[in-house]
Amino acid sequence: MASDPFIRPNSSSSSFILVGVPSLEAFPTCLGILFCSGYIIALVGNGIVLLVIGLDNSLRDPIHCFLGMLAVIDVVMVTSIVPKMLSMFWLNSVEIGYIACFVQMFLVHSTTSEESGVLLAMAIDRYVAICHPLRYQAILNRQTIAQIGLAIVVRALLFMVPLTGMVTNLPYCRSHVVPHSYCEHMAVAKLACTDPRPSRLYSVAGSSLIVGMDMAFIAVSYGMILKTVLGKKSWKKAWKAFSTCGCHICVVLLYYIPGIVSIYAQQFGSSVSVHTQVLLADFYLTLPTMLNPIVYSMRTKRIRQAVLKMLFSRKAHA
Repeated sequence: MASDPFIRPNSSSSSFILVGVPSLEAFPTCLGILFCSGYIIALVGNGIVLLVIGLDNSLRDPIHCFLGMLAVIDVVMVTSIVPKMLSMFWLNSVEIGYIACFVQMFLVHSTTSEESGVLLAMAIDRYVAICHPLRYQAILNRQTIAQIGLAIVVRALLFMVPLTGMVTNLPYCRSHVVPHSYCEHMAVAKLACTDPRPSRLYSVAGSSLIVGMDMAFIAVSYGMILKTVLGKKSWKKAWKAFSTCGCHICVVLLYYIPGIVSIYAQQFGSSVSVHTQVLLADFYLTLPTMLNPIVYSMRTKRIRQAVLKMLFSRKAHA
């Protein structure tokens, strides 16, 4: 750790110390195995999705483009935190450089915003596919998909660039020990020797606005889907659509609920234990990255068929 008690924004030699999971430091092996297993599952699952979409030219529909975006975001999100967590748990490498800390913070919080945007885009895609099937290709053409992807990235940047600037300009003259397993914004901001409330309020307000808007539009989309599905005369088609959307809704809730609880617990939940807050934040970032390839991709018939075709064709050539 740097000897200078005051961390300056231009001091690349300064560093923070990550605790891991407070009060659970005695179980590094178990925690390491848990998160390493999740990391491997996330990499393999999302890697297969990206490989299949990249190799199969027939998988160029809007939904497959969104699935590819989601897979890339999941890989970046989980890779930005888990390798460092494993080095803490297994190698006792608890130090993280000043610049590396804020790069990690930027990646974590920008990818969570982007993931929320892609989940909204996928809900809209399902709405158009089920409620306006004849206009699907016309509404969601390549230009529209590119514009949606660009809007998702730009929104994340507009949220994170000011926040990163506010946090990096804070003077850190107190303890350099971050009571977290990664450089979570609020955990780092609390170490500043000036009032960090402006950046914390900006973070909570921005996160609430993004999550609130996305959840509202997702709810409207699936509400319209439900209305259309219930009005179908073919119960077989209705059940298929309802089953698919039901799984999507479960994963959406699994992503948003822990995220909302994590944000507000760290800002206002003084009664919630620190290790509970940290574990909630960790699972909020890792669990959806494991489940997304299974629920969104492997339940998609064409991707499932493409994976089986790729596996069996390789076996045949072996």
